Amino acid sequence: MINWKVRFKNPQFIIQLALSIIVPILAYAGLTAQDLTSWPILFEVVGGAFSNPYVLFLVAVSVYNSVVDNTTRGVSDSAQVMSYDKPKGSGL
Repeated sequence: MINWKVRFKNPQFIIQLALSIIVPILAYAGLTAQDLTSWPILFEVVGGAFSNPYVLFLVAVSVYNSVVDNTTRGVSDSAQVMSYDKPKGSGL
């Protein structure tokens, strides 16, 4: 099991998760963030990504890599992390 409540309280996790979705899409489309100059362009790129199984696979692998804690066995968080109500060491 993964402690989603604590992970979403950590801004670094949110940024990492967002980038793990956005970067593969932009890379496949051959774009950089500077190329997304309007909302219609962004929606077109994202819509194209959702209709392409290969891009969805790349996004899934990227999200998996950002969610799994490599310091524990399997895909779940440790018992210690599951007991947290906020990220360790945070002032939240």
